[in-house]
Amino acid sequence: MQHEPKSQPLTGLLVASIIVVLWLGSWISLLFTDITKLTPLLILVAIVGRTFIQTGLFIVAHDAIHGVVVPGNRRWNQRIGQFALMLYALLPYQKLALNHGQHHQQPGRVGDPDFHDGIHSSIFRWYLKFMIGYLDNRQRIVLFFGIGVVFHTLNLKFHVPIANLFLFWIFPIVFSSMQLFVFGTYLPHRGSTSDAEIAANSHNASSSNYHPILSFLTCYHFGYHWEHHEYPFLPWYGLPAARQVTNAEQ
Repeated sequence: MQHEPKSQPLTGLLVASIIVVLWLGSWISLLFTDITKLTPLLILVAIVGRTFIQTGLFIVAHDAIHGVVVPGNRRWNQRIGQFALMLYALLPYQKLALNHGQHHQQPGRVGDPDFHDGIHSSIFRWYLKFMIGYLDNRQRIVLFFGIGVVFHTLNLKFHVPIANLFLFWIFPIVFSSMQLFVFGTYLPHRGSTSDAEIAANSHNASSSNYHPILSFLTCYHFGYHWEHHEYPFLPWYGLPAARQVTNAEQ
């Protein structure tokens, strides 16, 4: 695990393609589903499923930033990352890539765009800073009006019910952001940032000990967060193997 593995360009591209296809397929089918024929349990399952796939889009963009969707091809990684973030919530790829680079340079401490301000460390204030930090005023306007235009176009031109739009599109975006924050930022980086601990753990990150199946379901293995910082060249599906190595060495 000390050296970057050989590139497997088709694997990363295939995994990313599957997530994108699942997102598009589930989005289109559920938007046009008659929810009056669904039980509350089925609607809940659909929302949870859509949230999980929504998070997958962000994970694709994240791996693209690290250059592992199409190893060795920066241009295609950027294109795929931009497309995934456009589908996710019209998010700006360059801004996210810049912030994520800073996160890896100063993880879990002041100066990390994903971290709290060093004072307001409650989960709610931290989440608010986490969300605001990725969008400047211009980008917030683009996001608000862009999603608004898509929302009303689907409703007025394609007759997609407003309830479907909220249940299977808007809510999953919000819930996905919470999932990413809790399992990919808050839990891994909520520990102490004392000088002594930073010296012992330069990534200032901890990892969950979830079973790989639970780890996948919580947030595509990003609970194995120390491993992600230690081996940033690994795609999300390579983190369980890295976690096994870490556990074996401890």
